[in-house]
Amino acid sequence: MAEIKKIAIFGAKGATGRQAVQQAVARGYRVRALELSWPENPDLPEGVEAVTANVLEDDLAPATEGCDAILSCIGLPFTARTALNPPPLYTESARRYVAAMKDTGIDRLVVISASFVETLDRGPLLFRVAARAALSPIFDQMGEMEQILRQSTVRWTAVRPGWLMEGELTQDYTITPNVIAPDLIRTRHSDLAHFMLDCLETEIYDRRTPAIARSEDRAAESARSLAAEIAH
Repeated sequence: MAEIKKIAIFGAKGATGRQAVQQAVARGYRVRALELSWPENPDLPEGVEAVTANVLEDDLAPATEGCDAILSCIGLPFTARTALNPPPLYTESARRYVAAMKDTGIDRLVVISASFVETLDRGPLLFRVAARAALSPIFDQMGEMEQILRQSTVRWTAVRPGWLMEGELTQDYTITPNVIAPDLIRTRHSDLAHFMLDCLETEIYDRRTPAIARSEDRAAESARSLAAEIAH
């Protein structure tokens, strides 16, 4: 396994991306933070490069040249509005990551998928019904993204979290093959970022779809809370 010193992190301004940038720097990695746009003075840790890139349109080789791995923290908001006609963010970015890796020699890719690609049989019944009705096109696209990666020759991992939420890093999460454990539903952005970085440091999850979740308080896991977040 090639040593990873510098990581290109896409979606660096998002909830998971911000955590990934901070945690990667804390682990001693050099980081290139990639977004569609940046303000003149981006709020990033010292030494982090702020680079613009459009994963739907750009050749990503120039944006990732000199990096050893790609961490993709991009994502569509899981809302009914987005689900009506989601842009091909996951599928198109996967194709462009694979092409860029071929051109630059980058050896490692970790992306965010979802446990719900495999099953929605997790969490309260109201959540399952709402998610199935509103978000199936997004989950279907994530499944297509995974298929694109399976057909490639790159070393990839598609991490499958549960329903994402804010919260401090715990490192107290459960990893299971493919689908989150039956009694879990939530995943913290901070824990997701932590595990994605862990995936870069081992070959255990190469070309696999590990799922990550943890037990949270009742309010966060309630049917009302989960359904309200879908409808937001």
